[in-house]
Amino acid sequence: QVRLVESGGGLVQAGGSLRLSCAASGRTFSRYALGWFRQVPGKEREFVAAISWTGLTYYTDSVKGRFTISRDNAKNTVYLQTNSLKPEDTALYYCAAPAESSSIRWTQAAWYVYFGQGTQVTVSS
Repeated sequence: QVRLVESGGGLVQAGGSLRLSCAASGRTFSRYALGWFRQVPGKEREFVAAISWTGLTYYTDSVKGRFTISRDNAKNTVYLQTNSLKPEDTALYYCAAPAESSSIRWTQAAWYVYFGQGTQVTVSS
């Protein structure tokens, strides 16, 4: 059974940084993409970033140049380094994994079916 556990969220001032981590278990993730989503109450979940099993990366436009996704396959862990945080980045951040491996669909939000419980990021102005 796939399990994703996020950590690293918190309260930070605008312009600050946080490093989010996600520990994955239940299978070997080295051949699967991993991603990060975020959600604000009352809004749809937003696809933020993803990393393919080969290390290719995808970012939504609003975080390009500020966020960096990376992975450590030996630890089955994916990270999201968030820099230059803005109040509009405030959200519950979720780690996500797909059910299958794909070299094409890993940049599509609908491809991700497993989600963790989330870690809260709050950016004060």
